[in-house]
Amino acid sequence: MIRIESKRNKFTYNIYHIVKAFYPGEEVEQKVDGQQEPLVKLHMPGGSSFSVFPEEIGLPVIQDPDERQLQEEKWAVTRRVYQYLEERNGSGLAWGILTGVRPTKLIMQKIEEGVSREEILRSFQEEDFVSREKAELAYEIACREHELLSRLDCAEGFSLYVGIPFCPSVCSYCSFSSSPIDQWRDRVDSYLDALVKEIRALGRMAAGRRPDTVYIGGGTPTTLEPEQLDRLLGTITECFDLDQTLEFTIEAGRPDSITEEKLRVIRKYPVTRISVNPQTMQQKTLDLVGRRHTVEDVERAFHMARKLGFDNINMDLIAGLPGETAADMQDTLAKVEALHPDSLTVHALAIKRAAKFGQEGRTAELHSEISQMVGDAAACARKMGLAPYYLYRQKNIAGNFENVGYAEVDKAGIYNILIMEEKQTILAAGAGASTKILLREPVREENGKEIGIIRIENVKNITDYISRIDEMIERKGEWLWR
Repeated sequence: MIRIESKRNKFTYNIYHIVKAFYPGEEVEQKVDGQQEPLVKLHMPGGSSFSVFPEEIGLPVIQDPDERQLQEEKWAVTRRVYQYLEERNGSGLAWGILTGVRPTKLIMQKIEEGVSREEILRSFQEEDFVSREKAELAYEIACREHELLSRLDCAEGFSLYVGIPFCPSVCSYCSFSSSPIDQWRDRVDSYLDALVKEIRALGRMAAGRRPDTVYIGGGTPTTLEPEQLDRLLGTITECFDLDQTLEFTIEAGRPDSITEEKLRVIRKYPVTRISVNPQTMQQKTLDLVGRRHTVEDVERAFHMARKLGFDNINMDLIAGLPGETAADMQDTLAKVEALHPDSLTVHALAIKRAAKFGQEGRTAELHSEISQMVGDAAACARKMGLAPYYLYRQKNIAGNFENVGYAEVDKAGIYNILIMEEKQTILAAGAGASTKILLREPVREENGKEIGIIRIENVKNITDYISRIDEMIERKGEWLWR
């Protein structure tokens, strides 16, 4: 058990996530006491403790600090706690004190401000304690993202996301809003009725504008039957002008949901990119995490897609799945390399509370082999001619690492960049889908904070989505294109 006592609520988020990154298996308690003398006090396992006092962080003591001063104080405290934990553990974290999910967004902002590469790398390493390797990786990816996004009219354009909340089975590590298709087969057409209604409404709202990217995700979109897929894709092409769309992705995902008939339906439409996601090529692990397919199913689905003419296929892998070693990852990478996908996304395992593993009390393991797995995956991707093009991080991620997408030249997933960098409005349809509207002018909230993005969440419950679809549509219309 670790206890964190903070003088200000402002400290709690950073300190909690830094502590959890160093001690993912420990239970952590927090409390805020504005009367205590230390800014932060940690009570560590074994009875030791550590405190940060105002005079230690080199800032003047201010009775009633303003927002800027509070931010300075927060980061000074975060750095001091990090240094203590690094000394206690004998090593630091790959991403230092960065707790957010979008490190490349920070770099992109600095690039747009004209900050030099040397200054960006210096700041990441010296002020944020990020390793040289990760700082250079983030900079490389931010530059590639910047170049790709320059092809879009981010201010006037938009992207479309459509969610299918069904899977063949729910993986033990998954926290997404998805349900086993067998439990919902008699309601899928009702779900599609509501989804089609929302897509048509979004098409009317976006009249005169063309989507830069379209992404159908989930869940697993290919759990739909061929005629249902045909209806969905037909509706999208009818409601939106796709003549200048740069990318149209369907996350086929689970190989046990992919059939030749479904792939032939997809080929009828202007889909440019699909995914066939094994997560691992170790059968023992697939069985453990509840993926009801074989390694051979992955290979079969991939070869079938290639034979039908799909020339941009992504594959996803997860480093740090329970029981897997670096040798297992090397074997998986060898099998993937033999298939040679056009892009590869490598995730470090993140266990969320909503996932089955989270409910069982499992935590992402913090062991040295995670680092080797991530490194081996990066080396394999580069060996296949795939360059890193996007990066994001998650809470509770194994080894405090990251998720990285690698792709061939001109095969990068542009939607993936857009969803991370928040440079464009994304209209989203489906249960649990999140619309992000970039406002032309910032809006000031009641607390005085200015916001430039409005997030509108659809309800996650499938039954509620069907019954409340008119409400989902109306909420978007209130803000769109303001």
